[in-house]
Amino acid sequence: MVTSLLEILHQISKIVSSELNLDDMLRELVRLTVDVTGCDACLIYLADPGGEVVLRASQLPHTAEIGNIRIKLGEGVTGWVAEHRAVVALASKAASDRRFKNFPTLVEDTYEALLSVPLVSSGDVIGVINVHHRDAHAHTPDEVGLLTFLGEQMGGAISKSRLTDENARLQEETLEMKRQLETRKLVERAKGILQSKYKLSEESAYLRLRNESRRLRRPMRELAEAIILAEDVVSSAESKAGERS
Repeated sequence: MVTSLLEILHQISKIVSSELNLDDMLRELVRLTVDVTGCDACLIYLADPGGEVVLRASQLPHTAEIGNIRIKLGEGVTGWVAEHRAVVALASKAASDRRFKNFPTLVEDTYEALLSVPLVSSGDVIGVINVHHRDAHAHTPDEVGLLTFLGEQMGGAISKSRLTDENARLQEETLEMKRQLETRKLVERAKGILQSKYKLSEESAYLRLRNESRRLRRPMRELAEAIILAEDVVSSAESKAGERS
């Protein structure tokens, strides 16, 4: 079990320098939190632009809940911590706290003790770490301090990883838009070739292209490229024949 600030800093340094993606970094945060607190369960929530905090990682398996459990600022203990940037430590009967919001699919909500601390980056709350104990558990000042320190130190690393992931997503979306635009241009050119060659309307040319794509089980882009290439080959051959004559 990790118990000192020096040990925590060493672990955080390893996590940050590893350049993990966001999901892997959150898993490492869960692991480190469990080491620090000896808890029975840990949940990590991250704030989103819509003013909610969203469940993003957990110690116990929650495949269906990850990304789908959302809490408004001020709602439940988690939302209260996110809104007030303050720690909540409930040693027993956590579910009886007036701020508590129960989620039936989270077994953690049936546990006795709850410690909830904010994840902070550059002074802003970017999420919440929830630590659960099955039985009543008195959270010592050292335990609260260590987890608060962890939330403050990891917040910046998580923000950076989140930004990196978002930039990668935007770049992929941009590339996909370019690919779609290129595909449309190729399909339009292939349609024009079919219209000219077979005296077809634009709609008929498109239907022929689509149906042939399905019959051959080839993407329309590949089929369009093949039609264009064949037309270019024929045009080139005719041009050379004309030069020789």
